[in-house]
Amino acid sequence: MAALHDRHEDAPALLCRSRKGRSLSRDRYHSAEIAFAGLEAGVLSDPRYIRTTLHQAGAVAKLALCAHLLDVGFADDWNAEHIRQDIAKALAYANATGFGHDGPEMARLAVILSPFWKWGYPHLIGDPPMDDGGFTHERVRALIRALLDRVRDGTGHPRPRGLDRERTDGGT
Repeated sequence: MAALHDRHEDAPALLCRSRKGRSLSRDRYHSAEIAFAGLEAGVLSDPRYIRTTLHQAGAVAKLALCAHLLDVGFADDWNAEHIRQDIAKALAYANATGFGHDGPEMARLAVILSPFWKWGYPHLIGDPPMDDGGFTHERVRALIRALLDRVRDGTGHPRPRGLDRERTDGGT
């Protein structure tokens, strides 16, 4: 992780697993699953709403990745100060701790999402179009679902009540 700290000019993170971190991790994972429910249901599947999809996907990814980081011992304050809304950075730190979710398509989406706040602002007439990487709602949904599943597998957190039954879209 020292190389990541140097590359991003971050203060070193002292990893210390705790009950508080584990509890925060579960809360963040549950928040991510709940925030993802609308995307998963296809509420924003119209191609005209890809900006909204990317903004929501960024928020979910941040919650999910921080759930993993908290679970392995990163401090919540460190995440707030150094990760902020940088999904690519959060994914890099997660993978450096053995997360194992380093496929090229997820890495490309993480770069597109970072920082995810940019997708939440309305497009003004005359603004240059933002690079959405050619991602469709369906592909973003599949990548974020895989990310959430990986966090659940790694942390052992159950899905939130009401979302814990098997999904009808073919997922697990």
